[in-house]
Amino acid sequence: MIMKKIYKNVIIGKNAKIGEYVIIGEPPRGYKEGELTTIIGDNCIIRSHTVIYAGNRIGNNFQTGHGVNIRESNEIGDDVSIGTHSIIEHHIKIVDNVKIHSNVFIPEYSCLKKGCWIGPCVTVTNVLHPLCKKAKECVKGVTIGENTKIGANVTILPDIIIGKNCLVGAGSLVTRNLLDNNCVYTGNPAKKIKDIEDLTCPYNLIDKPYEIKEEE
Repeated sequence: MIMKKIYKNVIIGKNAKIGEYVIIGEPPRGYKEGELTTIIGDNCIIRSHTVIYAGNRIGNNFQTGHGVNIRESNEIGDDVSIGTHSIIEHHIKIVDNVKIHSNVFIPEYSCLKKGCWIGPCVTVTNVLHPLCKKAKECVKGVTIGENTKIGANVTILPDIIIGKNCLVGAGSLVTRNLLDNNCVYTGNPAKKIKDIEDLTCPYNLIDKPYEIKEEE
């Protein structure tokens, strides 16, 4: 028997594949079952032990790895994937074609713009002083620009904006806005080291690893 729980007021599109022990429409604290509508588009693949809270609006071709946790009231576009054991908090906007790798933490009020890629074990934060009595009054998520790549084990501090078509190198600590587009940033704190167009393939497999994508 395949064990899964789909709460009331959950709408799932065509051709859905839902794994074992998945929960969809879990009511958040303060809400009753079915009070918030949950919508997931066509062709979703939701793998085992994933929990999706109520109030999410999720587009077509959505995929999760195993054990993903998605809190309530997020807006998630088409062709988004979220990797195994990643945690997506509430009131987040994730635009089309975003790829989130495994063991990633994205806190509330963050915005991931179209086509960005978040590498494994990335931690995004949203409160400068977590135990401050006023902490809940100054929660500020990050904004990651279109087609930007965030390398493995990067940590991003609250209220940060990162430009589009950028690359943040693995293990970097982002402490300030990285507003220059089409750049490579790395280090602790992360600083610009070159332009994206200056990157080359060390294995001579391709002339340029990344193409700059202009707005349509």
